Amino acid sequence: MDQVEGSASTNKYIPVSSVTSGEGIELAPDIYSFTNQIVNLCFIGNPENDQGWVLVDAGMPDSAEKIIHEAEDRFGKGTRPKAIILTHAHFDHIGGIIGLLNKWEVPVYAHRFELPYVTGEKDYPKPDSSVEGGMVAKMSFLFPHESINLDQRVTALPEDGSIPEMPGWRWVHTPGHTEGHIALFRDSDRALIAGDAFITVKQEDLYSVITQELEISGPPRYFTPDWMTAWKSVKTLEALHPLLAVTGHGRPVKGEWLSENLAKLARDFEEIAIPDYGKYVDGQNPEQ
Repeated sequence: MDQVEGSASTNKYIPVSSVTSGEGIELAPDIYSFTNQIVNLCFIGNPENDQGWVLVDAGMPDSAEKIIHEAEDRFGKGTRPKAIILTHAHFDHIGGIIGLLNKWEVPVYAHRFELPYVTGEKDYPKPDSSVEGGMVAKMSFLFPHESINLDQRVTALPEDGSIPEMPGWRWVHTPGHTEGHIALFRDSDRALIAGDAFITVKQEDLYSVITQELEISGPPRYFTPDWMTAWKSVKTLEALHPLLAVTGHGRPVKGEWLSENLAKLARDFEEIAIPDYGKYVDGQNPEQ
């Protein structure tokens, strides 16, 4: 198996964590959310059958061994997924992927607009440490924004909305936070994996991140260059009327709390999510 190499910035451990780090929650027999430091990833598949499983997102930098350990605890020694699906390719969602692919020979799928960021062609806009928010926003200049190169290991998701190795699920294009950001939705039980299209913690505030205080929020402000498109994406997800949501940051939510707060976010996004100031709010070029 060919080894995949990443840059030092995408492999280096970042010392930010939360009270829920290392916690796994079974939300349905085949939906398991695992918190790696400050980000959530999902294992999709029922360990009670032999149909296999899929990993959604790949955690923080230097997290591969933790993810592998959690997978083996859930699915058995030597297990590997049938595929890895990326909601997007920010450092905290692909941080462990180099180590995972050097352990597991499995395909990776992302939206076609996200491919330049995982094939070494294009870097993300620099994080905005001037944005309104809190200490995490101010320290975001330390966060990697460079692309990685997965080369032939990554493929564009099918244009028909289907997700390889995830029957019954479909992807929904939810840009704004990134060009190729997607959410994953299952119509049968209205389960949603939202990525960072919306989250349930105020990700810019260090105390909220550490304590995981529950609060509906838009995408992380320091890494969101297109707020009007991000708002449209929240409206798209709210129209699905999900009954369960795993977000990229914060605690999983369901039922009345989810429906009421997602509707509120879709309605009042400008007040709740869009910062009062920041270079992307003030009209600067995201490439700057």
